[in-house]
Amino acid sequence: MSRSRRLAVALGLNIVLVLGQVAFGVVAHSLGLLADAGHNLSDVAAVVVSLVAVRWARRAPTAERSYGYHRGTILAALGNAGLILAATSLIFFEGFHRLARPQPVRGGVVVAVALAAFVVNAAAALALRGHGSDLNMRSALLHMAGDAVASLGVALAGLVIVLSGGFLWLDPVVSMAIGVLIAVEAFRLVRQAVEVLLESTPKDIDLDRLTVTMAGVDGVETVHDLHVWSLSSEVRALSAHVVLEGHPSLEEAQAVGERLKAAVGVAFSLAHVTLELECEACADDGPCGMDSSVNARPAHHH
Repeated sequence: MSRSRRLAVALGLNIVLVLGQVAFGVVAHSLGLLADAGHNLSDVAAVVVSLVAVRWARRAPTAERSYGYHRGTILAALGNAGLILAATSLIFFEGFHRLARPQPVRGGVVVAVALAAFVVNAAAALALRGHGSDLNMRSALLHMAGDAVASLGVALAGLVIVLSGGFLWLDPVVSMAIGVLIAVEAFRLVRQAVEVLLESTPKDIDLDRLTVTMAGVDGVETVHDLHVWSLSSEVRALSAHVVLEGHPSLEEAQAVGERLKAAVGVAFSLAHVTLELECEACADDGPCGMDSSVNARPAHHH
């Protein structure tokens, strides 16, 4: 199933869930259910943002956007993480208010609705799994998985209230505890998205090993001014200056460039490789450089 269809399924499930949780949360006087509804409302917004970003990323490059719109998925992930943190803040605010002034909770209704919400959220999370490296899809999956765990916690709190006839403080406490866990994951997502926006070297790429691999290609003397960055979770780019052995002709230099592409394109998951081929070591952009743009595009799944 494509990413767009997975997101559309998750969107439909969450719209129905939010409406049900708000209605029953008001009836049961349960902060847990209303907190769950808040998370799911942020899920609806998050999935819409993710869905738009996935379709946006498919747009062809233009003169103004020569790399295309891949960064849209990263911006969506960052925005979704912000929504998670905002919803968690509201839950904490209301949770402290409920702890100071406990309110009666209809535990039976809470248990039934929370368990139904758990099933729906778990189904939505399963629909979104399978794109572990995509921060945009991971952000949407985090929403669903977090709400599934939250719903289960709310159900357990409601069950204790039903069996004991008390412990009303469990409803807000469970909501806030789950909020902490979700907020921690959201901060991790923010950090990863910011790393991409800052064009940091992907953490799973060892620049020393990459340099050794490139220098080991037949016809290459040395490699310098090496840069690797991410356009999105799945699209990476590389630029480097490569000093060639001897004084090769343009045709021979192009052959070296193709060998470099074959050596690093798939092995390091590089979608776009730009090489400055030099006849001898010189300053960056010096007169002896020969530009060679080499594209190595692994298959992308949408």
